[in-house]
Amino acid sequence: MKIQKRIEYNGKIYNFLSDDSRDVINNSDSLFVHTKQNSSFVNEVKKHKLDILQARDLKKYFKMTPKIIGITGTNGKTTTAAIIYSILLDMGYLVALLGTRGFFINDKEIKPKGLTTPSILELYEDIEHAAQLECEYFVMEVSSHAIEQERIEGLDFLAKILTNITSDHLDYHKTLEEYIRIKNSFFADEGIKIINRDENKALYNPINSYSYAINSKANLCVSAYSPKKGIHAHIIWRESLRENHFEETFVDSSLYGVHNLYNILGAITCVKIITQRPLEEIATKLENFAGVSGRMEVVSQSPLIIVDFAHTHDGMKQIFESFKSKNISVVFGAGGDRDKSKRSKMGECASSYAQKIYITSDNPRSEDPQSIIEDILKGIPENLAHPIITTIDRKKAIQKAIDDLEDNDVLLVLGKGDETYQIIGNQKIHFDDREIIREYLNPRKGIK
Repeated sequence: MKIQKRIEYNGKIYNFLSDDSRDVINNSDSLFVHTKQNSSFVNEVKKHKLDILQARDLKKYFKMTPKIIGITGTNGKTTTAAIIYSILLDMGYLVALLGTRGFFINDKEIKPKGLTTPSILELYEDIEHAAQLECEYFVMEVSSHAIEQERIEGLDFLAKILTNITSDHLDYHKTLEEYIRIKNSFFADEGIKIINRDENKALYNPINSYSYAINSKANLCVSAYSPKKGIHAHIIWRESLRENHFEETFVDSSLYGVHNLYNILGAITCVKIITQRPLEEIATKLENFAGVSGRMEVVSQSPLIIVDFAHTHDGMKQIFESFKSKNISVVFGAGGDRDKSKRSKMGECASSYAQKIYITSDNPRSEDPQSIIEDILKGIPENLAHPIITTIDRKKAIQKAIDDLEDNDVLLVLGKGDETYQIIGNQKIHFDDREIIREYLNPRKGIK
């Protein structure tokens, strides 16, 4: 990548920074930035006797005034980051948000959605953009890929949050143990860490660590809650687990599910620590947060149809657990050219919770959609009494699931969330689960 940035380095003036060796060899106006990913090309740059800037030193040349908050975890990064962003904005702070949904500053979209965590040059450019607009906080999602590839090299985080650790991205990390190691490595320093205490795979430096939990003793804990028709909970905050002084209040949210209660707790813990504002004030600001597009998004109330991005067995389980009082119908698939080990687990999870299962395509990419479906079916018991419908046509799967809905059913359409495309082969075709649902319902029952 190449970005425009005028800096003086080794007595020379450069107008661009680039991590592409070909660019700097052919352009004396570009300074080469050495990252972990381009290490194999460094000798070629040295051969031409060109200057090299280490990625860890980028912060010397960018305006880095916003306080950076990083959220990592298998699930919940997007929602937790969005809640923090929303609360801080409502408190009157100037804030930037960077993640899966795009780049936002003070409630204005700056860039559309892209990578969860962008390349290191783009990331530094985004932070400086936020600094120029006088943002006090920069809230960002941090993926396991970004940690391993050192795309966050040189950043000084005010606070780091761990949502949870389950299996994902094993096509890249190869083993669950390596994936867990990478996630936990983010929390090895002595900075402020905010940890989900109910996550037993969390390993972290205890210095400056704070915690939140539903089932464990933590700085922010829950004494009682109800996940029906939104989230209602009584929460208690203790700055130190060793002291008797505490704050308590109630939280009310339109979000669904226990997993979103965890996201709320992580966000409130963070805001409490970095602002030291009263717990009741923070909880009141939460009520203004209506949710994230494509994350437990209610597309129709009658019939009840919800779209979510869940694309791992653990993410699906969290959604299913939120609707155990209803008969669950689920439409889902699995991405092609991605971690194959999770497919059968997704099938097994669906068979444990859902009364009607519709297995279809997600983003098959270069893989045969039918073979992906067959991988999912391997996790479903052969003697399962519930109906299983398979079709590679996602639109037909959604429509069939709607046709089959009965009273007290909830339809969960999982895997794509707010994505507005489907990747088939090398083509990116317009496809939005929410549009399909609304278009099919409108002429028949309307949206209530």
